[in-house]
Amino acid sequence: MDSAYGLRGYELTAREWKILGQLCDVLKIFKDATMFFSRRTPNISSVIPAIDLIDQALTNGARDTALDPAIRKALGLAKRTLAWYYRMSDMSSTYQIAIVMNARHKTRYFEKQRWPKLWIK
Repeated sequence: MDSAYGLRGYELTAREWKILGQLCDVLKIFKDATMFFSRRTPNISSVIPAIDLIDQALTNGARDTALDPAIRKALGLAKRTLAWYYRMSDMSSTYQIAIVMNARHKTRYFEKQRWPKLWIK
């Protein structure tokens, strides 16, 4: 069959399958976030907490020596990109106001994340 289509050279190696599996695992948090914010009623007060969860997952993955070095490097780069978007959210008070207006969060979220008291007030 290989001779008919000439595809045998494109077959993934065991190492490539392992990397692919790791990639699927680390990308799951992005799928979950996408599905959450694609709901019929997304909630802006959840954006910053979601970024924090993704950031923690990226940090943990980038430090996980069991992961392939290419995956770890990619997670580090993704973390830098996420940090840029996080900084962009600081340019609008909308996200912070939405969190404070959410009865579930109020200022507790910012206190738990150890934001400077001056920013919370």
